[in-house]
Amino acid sequence: MNQKDRAIIRELAAQLAEIAALPIQEEKRRMWRKLNGLKPERPMVMIDQVCWNEMNVNDELTLRCEDPECRGYEECLRRILYQWRHFPVDMVVEPFIRVPKAVHNTGFGVCAQETIAVTDPSSSVVGHHYINQFEKDSDIEKIRTPIVSHDAAETARRMEKAHDLFDGIMTVVEYGVEPYLSVWDPISSWMSVEGALYALVDRPDFMRELASRMVAGYQEMLNQLERQHLLCDSQSLIHCTGAWTDELPAPGYDPQKPRTRDLWMFGLAQMFSTVSPAMFEEFEIEMCMPIFERFGLVYYGCCDPLDLKMQQVRRIPNVRKISMSPWVDEERGASAIGTDYVFSRKPNPALLASVTFSGEQVRAHLKKTVEICARYGCPLELILKDISTVKYEPQRLWRWAQIAMEVAGA
Repeated sequence: MNQKDRAIIRELAAQLAEIAALPIQEEKRRMWRKLNGLKPERPMVMIDQVCWNEMNVNDELTLRCEDPECRGYEECLRRILYQWRHFPVDMVVEPFIRVPKAVHNTGFGVCAQETIAVTDPSSSVVGHHYINQFEKDSDIEKIRTPIVSHDAAETARRMEKAHDLFDGIMTVVEYGVEPYLSVWDPISSWMSVEGALYALVDRPDFMRELASRMVAGYQEMLNQLERQHLLCDSQSLIHCTGAWTDELPAPGYDPQKPRTRDLWMFGLAQMFSTVSPAMFEEFEIEMCMPIFERFGLVYYGCCDPLDLKMQQVRRIPNVRKISMSPWVDEERGASAIGTDYVFSRKPNPALLASVTFSGEQVRAHLKKTVEICARYGCPLELILKDISTVKYEPQRLWRWAQIAMEVAGA
């Protein structure tokens, strides 16, 4: 191994280990467990999905390693350290390094066919125009059942390298699969959002069969992951929010053989934002119920507004957190959630993307949420995500973090 690369990684890891050992980390885990148990001490705050291409100041994010694998670790370490310095909010710095197992998944046999529109070459955020690959009923035969396999030799190689890099500084742990289980997000990329929405109206039987095959494929994928002991054994995050809980894993847990019921899952159907509650219930809740029922706890929702669909969301077994996106009526959402679930508010990231940044506007935006949730007794988390741009002014995000923690009463 390049000894210069190794020295860089070990220096960064030493900084991280020092932070991970601070008492505040266990205090934050405790507070997340309280929130996830519906007994919060205050609103919790998290920031994720950051426009890292706009964040570099004083070369804090500049990579210096040469080896590609070392550069991957270096990027991860530098980002955690940067976030801790500039916008930590309620993040937890863990005292270990997760090394992903070398798991291969064949998927459903369909890949998106698209053209993209790029506005900033340095950004991973691009526009998509998808081509509909399911215009004929016979196209449903394109769907294949996912096949999961594990390259144990590659996992061993990854672990050997990680031990060489981190031993004596941070613990190294193998990390299995956190399954992605959305039915409709992939379909929207295979058919286009417009194509899929029209098909729900014009070809409902076809769409039921398509979704049914997806659910069956996911079920078989999960069965394979369980049989091969390839699921992750613990989660720090679930869909950008703290996952620490006293309720998982489930009784009978074996860390060498994790099961779906030991884990959180997140469900979402973003393309259903504009469909009726009845259609949402028929095509998402009913169809995906066999998947929901397998997991110990469920986080539901993403950018899809759910304030008018809470009656349907309540049917999900073990649902604990419900996304309240920037497009919801917060009053209506809070009245429907009450004290039964975590109100997982997604503050509007557009406030960081305007021509000029207004801290007063951010404060008013967040205070409105806190006040509404206080009236209805909703356990609350403020999750800033989908941050496409801060106009290359990272200080905007730092200031947002300060304001959010003040509003949360930290």
